[in-house]
Amino acid sequence: MVSLDFERKKVQKEWLLYNFKINKKMAVLEHLTSQQAMDLENKYGAHNYHPLPVVLSKGDGVYVWDVEGKKYYDFLSAYSAVNQGHCHPKIVGAMTQQAQTLTLTSRAFYNDMLGKFEKYATETFHFDKLLPMNTGAEAVETALKLCRKWAYEVKGIDENEAEIIVCENNFHGRTTTIISFSNDAVARKNFGPYTKGFIKIEYDNLKALEDVLNSNKNVAGFLVEPIQGEAGVYVPSEGYLAAAKALCEKHNVLFIADEVQTGIGRTGRLLATCGNCSCVDKHCSGTPK
Repeated sequence: MVSLDFERKKVQKEWLLYNFKINKKMAVLEHLTSQQAMDLENKYGAHNYHPLPVVLSKGDGVYVWDVEGKKYYDFLSAYSAVNQGHCHPKIVGAMTQQAQTLTLTSRAFYNDMLGKFEKYATETFHFDKLLPMNTGAEAVETALKLCRKWAYEVKGIDENEAEIIVCENNFHGRTTTIISFSNDAVARKNFGPYTKGFIKIEYDNLKALEDVLNSNKNVAGFLVEPIQGEAGVYVPSEGYLAAAKALCEKHNVLFIADEVQTGIGRTGRLLATCGNCSCVDKHCSGTPK
């Protein structure tokens, strides 16, 4: 009979050998030139993006370095996802600590951190509830589902008849539903048939919004970017968002602001939907204008 100790040592030896081989392969990969790295992506990766010809290998704060060691300012900041800077020690520390404590519970169980996060976030943004998401497209898709569910169960619109108003030149993601109300030909080409139930109007046009609300009783919501990003950083007229929200309230329609690219201080206040915030702390503590 083979002892458990012998089997354990055998497994440990095999694991060490496996790690040695992996690390040896990784060491080779780490010395790729920019052209070699780009060639690998082009050969083995799906061509759903067309990156700039720079191969980044590390970052620290506002700086990034390519594989040849050239240093850059990262003004793109992952479309603002790393505005806090690369490898921020507080964030890295929190991630490391949690990864060493508990990897994942899924929503099949409660855990001791989610409720704390939800409480902090709802109190920070002054919202009633929070549903965390991984991506902006997921957030928009969930908002659309919630809007439709509310339309049928609360507003009383006949099932499958709800419509949602969106703006031309919008960017809310690349899912099948979202590209259905995009007018970006590149995003739509060869991905039909498209999802119905959306009405497109001109951005920053209150009359167009009001006309649809007055003529269509099946409108459930109005989805809008406080500042259109992909359209060319288009800032709406003064008071547009507040007036749009007031129209939505008047017609019992949900106002849905996509703040994926404008929220959390990116416009000088906690949320862009605050408008010309009069709060000293820019933290939505007062009444937005």
